[in-house]
Amino acid sequence: MEKEFEPRNFIEEFIVEDVKTNPTVKTRFPPEPNGYPHIGHAKALYIDFSTAERFGGTCNLRFDDTNPTKEDVEYVEAIMEDIRWLGFHWDKLCFGSDYFDTCYELAVKLIKDGKAYVCDLDKDQIREYRGTLTEPGINSPYRERSVEENLDLFERMKNGEFEDGSRTLRAKIDMASPNINMRDPALYRILHRSHHHTGDKWCIYPMYDFAHPIQDAIEGVTHSLCSLEYEAHRPLYNWVIDNCGFDPKPRQIEFARLNLTNTIMSKRFLRTLVDGGYVSGWDDPRMPTLCAMRRRGYTPAAIRDFLERAGVAKADSLVDSAMLEHCVREDLNAHSVRAMAVTDPIKVVIENFPEGEFVDVQIEDMPIAEEGDPLFGKTHTVRFSREVYIEREDFMVEPPKKYFRLKPDGEVRLKGAFIIKCTGYELNEDGSVKLVRCTYDPESFSGECERKVKGTIHCVPVCDAVPAEFRFYEPLMTEENVTPDDFIDKLNPDSVRILNGFVEPFLASPEVGSKYQFMRIGYFCTDPDTTAEKPVFNRTVGLKDGYKPNN
Repeated sequence: MEKEFEPRNFIEEFIVEDVKTNPTVKTRFPPEPNGYPHIGHAKALYIDFSTAERFGGTCNLRFDDTNPTKEDVEYVEAIMEDIRWLGFHWDKLCFGSDYFDTCYELAVKLIKDGKAYVCDLDKDQIREYRGTLTEPGINSPYRERSVEENLDLFERMKNGEFEDGSRTLRAKIDMASPNINMRDPALYRILHRSHHHTGDKWCIYPMYDFAHPIQDAIEGVTHSLCSLEYEAHRPLYNWVIDNCGFDPKPRQIEFARLNLTNTIMSKRFLRTLVDGGYVSGWDDPRMPTLCAMRRRGYTPAAIRDFLERAGVAKADSLVDSAMLEHCVREDLNAHSVRAMAVTDPIKVVIENFPEGEFVDVQIEDMPIAEEGDPLFGKTHTVRFSREVYIEREDFMVEPPKKYFRLKPDGEVRLKGAFIIKCTGYELNEDGSVKLVRCTYDPESFSGECERKVKGTIHCVPVCDAVPAEFRFYEPLMTEENVTPDDFIDKLNPDSVRILNGFVEPFLASPEVGSKYQFMRIGYFCTDPDTTAEKPVFNRTVGLKDGYKPNN
């Protein structure tokens, strides 16, 4: 740890005190492999990994695979890929199922110590006996079974003699405890399911609240960092550690989850969107999953910057999604090559430009690059010709006041090239603009002419234009607050808009994942749907930034 160490949050303040007596810091990130990680999970893994890094410690990746009903190797691999993509490295790769033998042995120990018993109540009866927040629970009629009977029944549970849900192993704690989690919680349940990691070895599986503290203790975790809903479970966490005889003891510290405006942060909701075909998959760029953000063009550096700015708090709060976009925009602005693209094209014919002739126009790859940057001073060439495509919104027949783009009898400069003047236009049957006719000033080439006009627009010369598809995204949700009953009804019907236009020739075969700033339009990323015939680009974020960071 640094000599002048300044804690960033309350978790680090706790650890600063702890390392005075024990300098070792070891954390763990324990995802359940039952879905793809989203930005909320990214906060948890960021806290786990970065906290260990800050104190010179280590962080394990441990898959919480105690429930085989929804877990799959597909999700295991996806989680590992996302952690690597964010730039984190785990010390040890572990599975909760690696400790099933130890969990079973410790459960037997608790039975022998008179601290656990086999209960025949079903799920509804257990809930009924548990009591309420204001009324104590009632002891199970099976609570006083002898140690011998409990050992026999528990072994028979393990051997597969009983049906799912017919029996549980419960801790014997206090049915009158003010904390409902301490009212004889279940430690094991019967579940005849094949497990992705252990196969058919087990038909009983430990509950998370029993397995997790045991796993932490075995791995030597010093600080078990988890989200706020586990605060009420902390006494049970400590009870398991104490009664299983572990020393030294891990310390559980809770933090608030990440909540983003207009963003679904429930894995169950996200699964419904995927299974119901409302999105194209877990990596649909409208989803808040990390694989979707990667596909859309978000960068690891931007996400880490966002998580740092969002901070670590003890109370729940709602973070403006505009802050995430702000972080993405800042990073892309500093690293994206500039290019020209026309997403909704109108053809412009420059009637006094000689047919078959070209003028080379130099476009800066990175105008803001400073000396020492690999892109400093670099340019690419665009062949300017008689016919060009411009954006449909860059020409208006009846423009409003202060419209400085192309209009009848109006002048604009084409980026890096000449000043042109509109001399006429043609309309389609529906009244939309079909073609614009212009002339150019041969003495007005960019950088060689002092004459100025108020508007500059970009274009793609027709002679070298490459057809491309552009996908524009808006928030998937129209409202911030949704429930399991209404969130489908609140999906944004205009969350994706697809346009077909053109890009410069050097973008004919872009590498998947490559990122660009398309001038005056936004930041884009090459989508995996790109083919040899047509590149596909996802708009990551627009150029305009409405977020005002607090300095």
